[in-house]
Amino acid sequence: MRPSRRETVVGLGTGLLGTGLLGAGLLAAGTGAALAGTPTFTLLLVNDIYAMDEMEGRGGFARLNAVVKAERARGVPLLYAHAGDSFSPSLMSGFDRGAHIVELLNLAAPDVFVPGNHEFDFGPEVFAERRREARFPFLAANLRGSEGQKLPGIEDARLIELGGIRLGLVGIALQATPEKSQSGNLRFGPEIETLAREAERLRKAGAQMIVGIAHTARVTDDAIVRARLVDILLSGHDHDLVVRDDGQTVMVESSHDAHYVTAVDVFITPEADGSVRWRAAFRIHDTAEVTPDPDTLAVVRRLGGELSRELDVVIGTTQGVLDSRIATVRARESSFGDLVADAVRAGTGAEIGLMNGGGIRGDRLYPAGAALTRRDILSELPFGNTTVLVAIDGATLRDALENGFRDVGRPSGRFLQVSGIEVTLDLSAPPGRRVASATIGGAPLEDARTYRVAANDFMLRGGNDYEMLAKGRTLIGGTDGRLLANEVMAYIRAHAPLPAEPGGRIRVLP
Repeated sequence: MRPSRRETVVGLGTGLLGTGLLGAGLLAAGTGAALAGTPTFTLLLVNDIYAMDEMEGRGGFARLNAVVKAERARGVPLLYAHAGDSFSPSLMSGFDRGAHIVELLNLAAPDVFVPGNHEFDFGPEVFAERRREARFPFLAANLRGSEGQKLPGIEDARLIELGGIRLGLVGIALQATPEKSQSGNLRFGPEIETLAREAERLRKAGAQMIVGIAHTARVTDDAIVRARLVDILLSGHDHDLVVRDDGQTVMVESSHDAHYVTAVDVFITPEADGSVRWRAAFRIHDTAEVTPDPDTLAVVRRLGGELSRELDVVIGTTQGVLDSRIATVRARESSFGDLVADAVRAGTGAEIGLMNGGGIRGDRLYPAGAALTRRDILSELPFGNTTVLVAIDGATLRDALENGFRDVGRPSGRFLQVSGIEVTLDLSAPPGRRVASATIGGAPLEDARTYRVAANDFMLRGGNDYEMLAKGRTLIGGTDGRLLANEVMAYIRAHAPLPAEPGGRIRVLP
């Protein structure tokens, strides 16, 4: 039986094993009393880590692996879980399709890894290759092959002993992966039903507690908690730092890119009938306060040198002038802006591609015949944005167009670069009514029709006042899309030499 109330403890880890640790006097939330004693076992969670190096002194694999090694050195039985999304998207993943991520994870291997949707960005064959390279087990009970068969090297669940407790582990992948990635003919079954089935099977097999490791959206996490399918849910996908304990079920998520790493200390009281009572305490490692693991750091630096050499590789040439000057991309149609909008549209299968001019930062004029390198594209698109795809009606698309051309006449970051649509502007009209006409494939924009529109995650979050994009149905969200710079590089490779830009997408009435 679970206790009706448990002591909930939340703390911030300092350094590798500093004063944020339970044994150093972590306080029970709201009580002021220390939670004493040694945990029966600890669960350690990371999720959604793409960047191999730190950002502004926080995150990255060297700091993550330092936390993992220190937790393992405590002497408390540990289960280190990775809740998915690592093989993509990152700049280097665009070159080696995630091989460097597996190398870094292998240095302090997880005890269980649940694939996220980004593990399939390069197709099922590459996913299988990365899985074979990994020195850690994969769990995904709702993942099957095209004929419904289990995939090699991927388990549904495990029954383990941790600290003398029989612990049932179930892995759940994102059911919507085929909509967000390139998973081919792989099948992703229902999340909640699969978890319920496997949890019941494990209980019948003798599990005293159930831990779900899931790469699932927050709405699914909440449903799992409400249904009490597991005792502890370790989740990924939403990039949030979350610690929840309602007295019956625990749910945690550890931000992204190892900025924070969450430890759940579990204290068990066995009952005479073989069941257990338990309570949880939480330690959140802020990796800005962690000394990087030197072995991992050396690998990161080596990989960084390889990446630097990769960036100077020519990916294509242009037959016409390519203009990314700030005065152009923020004020009128730009050949470089057209290129980015075309790449966003092609990479997502959208009807229309949109790109805010303020997201293009190279401020260069590439002459006809210029050789474009990977470094050029990264310099043009430095923010690490991802591609997104939404289904919106024509009236909402018209609102986005009006926002994009609201400041015409003066440079503005909101200025739209477009693909798949031709727009005519009437600058004599007031802002908000300047789109005189818009055609898609030669047909007028219809307010009631639904269009598939691609953009970047900054715009979907409401950047440059594009919050209307989120009013429709999100098909590829900000945490699901591929790196914008990689999409542009892939488009250049596929279409080089880039043709001379004909223009004509944005016209102004005389």
